[in-house]
Amino acid sequence: MAGPGCRSVSAAFQEHLRRLGLRDFPCGLGSWNKSCFHAHTSPRGARLGLRADPTGQEEAVPLDKESPEVLMELLSDQHSPWALPPGCSPQDQHLREMAVLVPELTRGSNIFQVLRSLRIIGKGVEEVDKGLLQLQQLEELILSTNQISRISSGNLPRMLKVLELCCNAVSDLQDLCAQPPPELQHLGLGYNRLCGPSQDKYLTVDFWPNLVSLDLSFNNFTDLLELVSQLSSLQKLRVLVLQGNPLALIPTYRGFLVDSLPKLSILDDIHIGPDERHQFHGLSRQPELIRSEARVVVSVGEIKGVPEPSAHQQLEAGSKAPVITYSYCVTYEFAGGEEMEDGSSIEVVHQSPVVATLDVDSSAQDTGETKSQQEPGAMEEPKAHSAKVFFTPGQPWADTVNCSYRKEHTAKDLVGLKSYLAAGTIVSVMEEKVLSWPVDPDPEENEVVKGKARQGLQKDGDKGPVPRDKQKKKQQQPLELRSDPPIRRTLGSRKVTLETLLATEDLVATVCDFGILITEQPQQPPSLEEKDRKKGKEKSGKTKAERESQASRKTSEPARGKGKNKDSAKVEEGQGLQPVPLTVQFQVQLLRWPSAPGTQGQETVVVEETQ
Repeated sequence: MAGPGCRSVSAAFQEHLRRLGLRDFPCGLGSWNKSCFHAHTSPRGARLGLRADPTGQEEAVPLDKESPEVLMELLSDQHSPWALPPGCSPQDQHLREMAVLVPELTRGSNIFQVLRSLRIIGKGVEEVDKGLLQLQQLEELILSTNQISRISSGNLPRMLKVLELCCNAVSDLQDLCAQPPPELQHLGLGYNRLCGPSQDKYLTVDFWPNLVSLDLSFNNFTDLLELVSQLSSLQKLRVLVLQGNPLALIPTYRGFLVDSLPKLSILDDIHIGPDERHQFHGLSRQPELIRSEARVVVSVGEIKGVPEPSAHQQLEAGSKAPVITYSYCVTYEFAGGEEMEDGSSIEVVHQSPVVATLDVDSSAQDTGETKSQQEPGAMEEPKAHSAKVFFTPGQPWADTVNCSYRKEHTAKDLVGLKSYLAAGTIVSVMEEKVLSWPVDPDPEENEVVKGKARQGLQKDGDKGPVPRDKQKKKQQQPLELRSDPPIRRTLGSRKVTLETLLATEDLVATVCDFGILITEQPQQPPSLEEKDRKKGKEKSGKTKAERESQASRKTSEPARGKGKNKDSAKVEEGQGLQPVPLTVQFQVQLLRWPSAPGTQGQETVVVEETQ
């Protein structure tokens, strides 16, 4: 039985049966059901395995009873209050039909003898107890999205052929492999906490002689060579799912598996064709090509929508105002572990979940729950992963700032890279502002310079007048500037999801939209013309009557053309000043050996068979 405080499969199953209402109207052996009088003569009862009446005659139906057909309509009609909610399993529908046609089979322990499939999804189950052994005919057991950390094979029915444990917290297979069901054909362990190489030894023919399908996706297997050496003993294996593991990030991952497991038909939900087998033929004999590292290329394209900064100031000799220069760059985070010599990165630490969420169907009576909800058992504990922030080279302002940035990263920490891809990256557009000030010479040097200048003027006076061109050249000497530390400002920041790279996708290309930047327009001082106009109005000594008559004359003049011109100018001005959102082109590519001819942008496979 289940331990204290643990929710068992049996308890969840009994609660599920109560919610189905197998003993309530229109199901069960109530006074409303006439099927208890001639269940054996019903054609539906015959389909459920009951013997028909040899005489072929039906008993008389009492007037206060409902026929099974009427009761079945109450279950099947979508508008009926007794209909099952949408998305319920076929097992639930079958049980309710059986409770109408043959209600005796749903009472007591009889129901354990008829069940072939059991689905307990998202019920918080923590333990598979001995009560499951009552289901002697059970062939399919689905326990997805629960909180099971260990499962004892001694509590599993021996006739079991399908065992699905996706989205749980299984970290060890030792108990499961003690007495595994001998006829098991599918084992689903995706989205758990299995780590190699300690668990690789349990994935052999000694424990699973009839295994056809194996799902190990989104765990933490890292040793590709060791895992393949164990899986090669499963001679009946045809379907294998390993995507989402750190080892699946290796460029030669798929090709090595395709050549090492010649009987495999489907890998990571993709069919293996003859061309692919021929392409990777001989790769399994060259294990030296299998390097435990991944290669990722990050590219940054154009930046648009950057507000135009204030114009650069041109200083004259003796001016004390600074020269302001602006440049723009893009920053992004990448998994730590690389040693950079150019100083173009800084290191940060994040708390993020290692395992991505999986959309699974909840069972029929999960009231108030949606598919997007994630049970605690389906996710690993958050782990801290380090990342480095990389900067693209700064570019001056333009309507379209072209970064033309491409950098290839080599990650040797595959577990850390998986954590990084699951968490995503942060992309930001930065503005760098630099103030450069004119350098004031020392007073002593200034006196020396002035003394030399006087001597030079006296000599030049003796020689005669100095030409104006030479005087201008002396005055236009370059001004020496001193720059302050740069002032950086984040114009926009956004998270980019990279989770698809953990599956079969090789490229994530997106345009990050940061929205429209609102900039404050500085107030311009009034021009000299406006000042003179105001002064002229103040000095004019016109009377009130004169000003009113002048205004009336202006309004009486025809101004249709002028009004149109003004309106059209306003429209054109409004169209020309439409704000443009700040965007940047960003893409991340995981380099893999192509699995089909014609793949572009990736490596070319050249494998020579060794004799």
